Amino acid sequence: MAGERLPEVVNAKQNRISPPHELQKRYLEHLSHERRLSRHTLENYGRDITTLIDLAGPKSLRELHVHDIRRCVAQLHGKGLGARSLARMLSAWRGFYHYLARDHGYENNPCLGIRAPKAAKLLPQALSPDEAQRLLDSNSDGPLAVRDKAMFELFYSSGLRLSELTGLAPGDVNFADATVRVTGKGSKTRIVPVGRKALAALSDWLRIRASIPWHQLDALFVNRVGGRLSNRSVQERLKALALRLGITANVHPHVLRHSFASHVLQSSGDLRAVQEMLGHVSISTTQIYTHLDFQHLAKVYDAAHPRAKKKS
Repeated sequence: MAGERLPEVVNAKQNRISPPHELQKRYLEHLSHERRLSRHTLENYGRDITTLIDLAGPKSLRELHVHDIRRCVAQLHGKGLGARSLARMLSAWRGFYHYLARDHGYENNPCLGIRAPKAAKLLPQALSPDEAQRLLDSNSDGPLAVRDKAMFELFYSSGLRLSELTGLAPGDVNFADATVRVTGKGSKTRIVPVGRKALAALSDWLRIRASIPWHQLDALFVNRVGGRLSNRSVQERLKALALRLGITANVHPHVLRHSFASHVLQSSGDLRAVQEMLGHVSISTTQIYTHLDFQHLAKVYDAAHPRAKKKS
């Protein structure tokens, strides 16, 4: 009959034939009872294994080999399935075959050693210099607005991570040297320059901070009751400011870090210096910021290269 699948395997424990969808059902029951996975996760596993069964065609799951799995991955990739989705699917298939080997006598896991295609690296989102200026030059009244201006100026001035900013203490800012001492990933400390406008904004904030009762002494940025400002609060304040100013980009703290890196690198071309300021262990991480607007580069090339200049 059309659409029927051949029996899959004789289950040694129960001495009966199990078709592929019956094996799938038992595997999902195993995941539900033994690993306590959520319903949503189980549905994802179910869909991924159904995809494998459909792609196998007339072949039974026991008959599939490495080249068959590679073919399945290539088919899905050709239909537009992304690298992350393929990686998740391969993981589901590997787990399924591990279960089949343990409970149903399978001797081969054809998914072992197969990797999904690498995902394309997305360029970090950055504000244009004009957008950054609009964001930082905005004026609002009140102590919290002064605090926010100091935070966002420091983000953009020194390229800090969100956790680095909220972890600062007042003593980490050195006004005489125009630097800030930052504790980054792996508890590594680095000294980063601070710009003139950021120092002025920090000075304004410290005067207000001193008047806040019960403020946490080791926190540079505190909330209205004196406690250390949370990461989420910083994110929400920045997003609200951007929306109020009509900036359509998705503005979050890391965007200011990206903008700092992109703008400094475009102006100076000093990749090593930007690496040190960002606290990157490897310079390859910093190289993602070497992207520049192609039209801008083309204009520079046309204007500067002797072989590109048009004849008059």
